[in-house]
Order: sequence, then structure tokens, then C-alpha cells
Amino acid sequence: MNFEYFIAKRLIKGKEHKSSISSAIIKIAIFAIAIGMVMMLITVATGVGLQHKIREKVEAFNGHVLVSGYDNNNSLESLIPIRKEQDFYPYFDEVEGVVHVQAVATKLGVIRTANDFEGIVLKGVGDDYNWEYFREYLVEGELPDFTDPRNKEIIISDYTANRLGLKVGDKATTFFLKKNTTSNSKANIRAFEIVGIYNSGFQEFDEKFIIADIRHIQKMNKWGVDEIGNFEIFIDNFDDIDIKGEEIYRTIPSTLQAQTIAMKYGSVFEWLKLFDLNIVGIIGIIILVAGINMITALLVMILERTQMIGILKSLGTSDWSIRKIFLYNASYLILIGLFWGNFIGIGLLLLQEYYGAISLNPETYYVNKAPVYIDIGFVFLLNIGTMLLCLIMLLLPSYVVAKITPSKAIRFQ
Repeated sequence: MNFEYFIAKRLIKGKEHKSSISSAIIKIAIFAIAIGMVMMLITVATGVGLQHKIREKVEAFNGHVLVSGYDNNNSLESLIPIRKEQDFYPYFDEVEGVVHVQAVATKLGVIRTANDFEGIVLKGVGDDYNWEYFREYLVEGELPDFTDPRNKEIIISDYTANRLGLKVGDKATTFFLKKNTTSNSKANIRAFEIVGIYNSGFQEFDEKFIIADIRHIQKMNKWGVDEIGNFEIFIDNFDDIDIKGEEIYRTIPSTLQAQTIAMKYGSVFEWLKLFDLNIVGIIGIIILVAGINMITALLVMILERTQMIGILKSLGTSDWSIRKIFLYNASYLILIGLFWGNFIGIGLLLLQEYYGAISLNPETYYVNKAPVYIDIGFVFLLNIGTMLLCLIMLLLPSYVVAKITPSKAIRFQ
């Protein structure tokens, strides 16, 4: 055990400091560190959690990269079909990181009941559709089974079901315009059976999409079984979406185009990027406040131990050794604050994760409750970063020790 650590340990265990002048200030400093850590954990966990949750919702409805034909269509309907038989389907081996490819098509329509109607987008999917991205949003009923070509099962959103008074087991009469329609032609009518109801919390999608067998769209559009609207491609790491989007574009035929969801929903993802700036700003302010409290506590401890500093100096102890004693002492106080901050902060995050005490407006935040993302790496970095930054901030005020002379310090009262 080195000399500085031994003295610091004796100071920490000493009973006299508990009733000293610095006692209240030390408690305030520990409290500031603890509260600061709680706020940082909540800020990072909820900020990153919201980013991940919104990204997952957009991915579930679109994949990461959309491959389609070139057209001037800005609507949500697939107007120009593309061939399903492609070199990259069903396995996109040419680009590393692609985990799944699925063929889909969309068509605009109207659901009509006896008393009301609602515009919708019918999304047609096939047996290659990965329901794992969608399963967690199912709130009632079950997922449809599209193995039977005569199957008319669909799932609709909770938003649409509530507006039209529909429930699982009801028939949903849906109208679609015929391809190349004229004023005398009738609409395509489909009487679908509702087998499931989903709620993603992303109202922009919930108010539009119902999911059915892609063969209904192929039949209504007079497409062949090998014709689809577009491909949805999923990758294993969202952080690489721009790079993978470029690689996919260079790999697919020149008659097709590739668009990432970051491009298609640019406003949403630009809004999410602002969270990073907010998180960094909040963390910086919190650490600054905690550091100032620790500086105050350190200066008071030094002032209170002026006689001890004088005695140590008279015995030949260097200024740096004495500074290290107080820095060890301050480190102990910071660790206490970090311990309680982690204990309380992680506890609150777990309560939110499992009980959802804090709810959000889905029209603004795209989620019903504040999402939480707890990552050991984030927690570790926050603790280490807070500890190091506070100690760095304490280096300068600890220099006060060098200004204390032994002759005056020993007579200090």
C-alpha cells in the first residue's frame, strides 16, 4: 500500500470528519454525482431507446433498402411491376451483411362498412415474408397463413379497426380501382377476413397499411406470378445502411433502383440525429455541475486539513504526494456517488422497461411509451467518463496545496 493511499484511507475512515464543516458539503457533492448519473443514464437510455424503436418500426414496414423499377410514381402504390426472378433473390450473397430479401407489392384501396369508409394501402406479401420483424406489434388475433392461394386473410391496424368498428373475425369489404380503368368499369371488390390486429404506434403506417396475400394484387393488376412491386432488403447492422445501400445499388441490374429508408424517410431520421446532439449537451452540462460540486468539496477538505498539510510538508512530503491524498479522497466520494446513481438510475429504467410508467404521444414521438435501451457498454463508458472528467477538473484546484507553507499551516486554527 503506497503512502498517499494509506493516508487517504485513514482520512476516509476517520470519525472526526463526520461532524466537521465539510461533512454537509461532501454529502451535497455525493448527491450531485448520484443525481447526475441518474439523469445521464435516463437521458442516454431513453434517447437511444427512442432512436432504436422508431428505426425498428420503419424497418418492419419497409426493410432497410428498397429495390424497385424506375418510374415517376410518388404514391404508395406499385404501378410498374418488376421480375421476381433476379440473381440476388432469394439470397443476396453478393453483398455481405444482407440477411433477408422479400418480395412485396402495394395497392391503394378503400375499406367500406355500412356506416363509414377508410382509405388504405394493401401490402401484398408472400411466403418469403419475415414475420419476425412484425410479430411484436400484433395485439389481437394471429398472423395470416398465405399457403392457400384462395386465402383471404388479412391483418389490419388497431387504428383502422377502431375507426371502422371492426374486430377479429369480421369481413372487410375492400374496393380497388381496376388497372387502366374507365368511367364505365367497375372496381375490384375483395371481401377479406380479419384474422389479426396490429399496433406499431407509428401512426403514419398504422393509418394506412393492411397486409394480405400478394396474389390478390397480382390478380387485380393482371400481373404474372413472377411479377412484383419491389423487394425489401434487410441488413444486419443499421449503422452500415448508407454503405450497404451503395453496394446493393452497384450490384443490382441497371433497370432497377435502390433506396434506403434513411433516404425515403429523411425527415424522420434527421429528427432522430438531433437526439445525439441533445444527449451530448445534457451529459456535458451534468458533468460540469457535478465537477463544480466536487471542486467545492475538495477545496473545503483542503482548508479543513491545513494543519495536516503543514505537518506532512515539514516531514518532507512533496506537494504532489499531498495532492494525491486529496485526489484519492475525492475519488472515493465520486465512486460513492456513482454507485448510488447507477443503483437508482438502472432501477428506474428497469421499472420503465417492464411497467411503462411514462407514456408518450404517438403522434409526436411515434411510440406509446418511453422506450428504454440499456447497454452495459454505455453504462461503463458513462461511469468511466464521469470519473475521469471529474478527476481532471480536480487537478487544478488541488494545486492550492502548493500554496500552503508549513510554518503558517501548523499555526493555522
